[in-house]
Amino acid sequence: GWRLSALVFSGGLLAWGLLVPLMLFAGPHLQASADMGWVNIASVVWKQQVRPLAVGAMIVAALYTLYRMSDPLRAAFRNAVVDLMQIFKGGAKEVEETSVRTERDLPLGRVLLAILLISIPVGILYYYFMRSLLGAVVATVIMIIAGMLFAAVAGYLVGLIGSSNNPISGLTLSTLIIAAVILVALGITGDRGVLAVLGIAAVICCAMGIAGDMMQDLKVGWILGGTPRRMEIAEIIGVIFAALVLTFPLMILHKTYGIGGAELPAPQAGLMALMSKGIMGGQMAWPLVILGGLFAVALILLGVHSVMLIAVGMYLPFYSTAAIFVGGIFKAFTDYYVKKRKLSKEAMEKTENTGVLLASGLIAGESITSIVLATLYIANIRLFKPSLSGAVMSWMGFVVFIITALVLIGVSLRSARHVESES
Repeated sequence: GWRLSALVFSGGLLAWGLLVPLMLFAGPHLQASADMGWVNIASVVWKQQVRPLAVGAMIVAALYTLYRMSDPLRAAFRNAVVDLMQIFKGGAKEVEETSVRTERDLPLGRVLLAILLISIPVGILYYYFMRSLLGAVVATVIMIIAGMLFAAVAGYLVGLIGSSNNPISGLTLSTLIIAAVILVALGITGDRGVLAVLGIAAVICCAMGIAGDMMQDLKVGWILGGTPRRMEIAEIIGVIFAALVLTFPLMILHKTYGIGGAELPAPQAGLMALMSKGIMGGQMAWPLVILGGLFAVALILLGVHSVMLIAVGMYLPFYSTAAIFVGGIFKAFTDYYVKKRKLSKEAMEKTENTGVLLASGLIAGESITSIVLATLYIANIRLFKPSLSGAVMSWMGFVVFIITALVLIGVSLRSARHVESES
């Protein structure tokens, strides 16, 4: 909505309207490179100096989010430990045999055996990264313990608060830091250590994401009278196929655009990469990271609603934050109309749901189109490109924004009016 998109945009304004000019004119060494062009110099300053600030702010924001959720987190950890102890003691076997159909899960003994078996090839992958048997064993143990514990925590929090409160970023960052410190203590550093740490973080991140998704699915299944065992089998099949299929689009996107670059910035993944490189290889500008962390502390003391959104706005390219802000403006117009007409609760919910579905469809369509264009580019298939001036292209882009606004706002409000007419 309007407020959250404004927070992201304010991060972009801070980065490009304050920090980049300040660093440009406060750094006399940059004047000698004026022949590069001020736009290129500003981009270099943003990438090399402002982005580390944003990373520091994101780290503090993630830790602060975990602090604000300390009570639910403690309860989730406590429940996770109790449940795991019950599993290891075999206390769930009797429940499995005597429960009704709607409470029957996959046999927990087989689940644990499957986890151990799957951990073997992952451990071999860690050994391939590090070339250290001890390091691979330690990394695998960290992955198993953190995965089981954090998956339980994520599932608990999603079930208690909602999917938007799944602390994936904060817990993944915590796992990354713990794993990096332990591996450094074992003498594993450099690029090999970075690969291993990112491998551990990737597994934990996916485990928490699937745990939250599974919790939502089981909730719907419980309402509809589904069997948890069958839903869990379906989820496993879906994860396997997604893992096999999504590898290729990621490779295509990275080869064409470069994941982590200007076209596909990936702020959370970039944060993890920078943290792992900083701890394992000493490649992080720690003074700037610390300064960014202090900036986040100042925002927290000022009572800013979401420091993470401001940090992400500083990290993303300005055109991305501006586009997000435009979407927030569209939502503001829709909310204004709904309040002015004093629509019923059902009409308001219909407007909200329709808008979310339309926006989700646009995101999915843009993603699919990007993959198709990247595939054509790799295959050396060149589409016809009209020779238009920059001014014409800018006006065409403006027209597209107008059309997007009419679709998002108009269709959402029309669905609300339809509900009102029926009632």
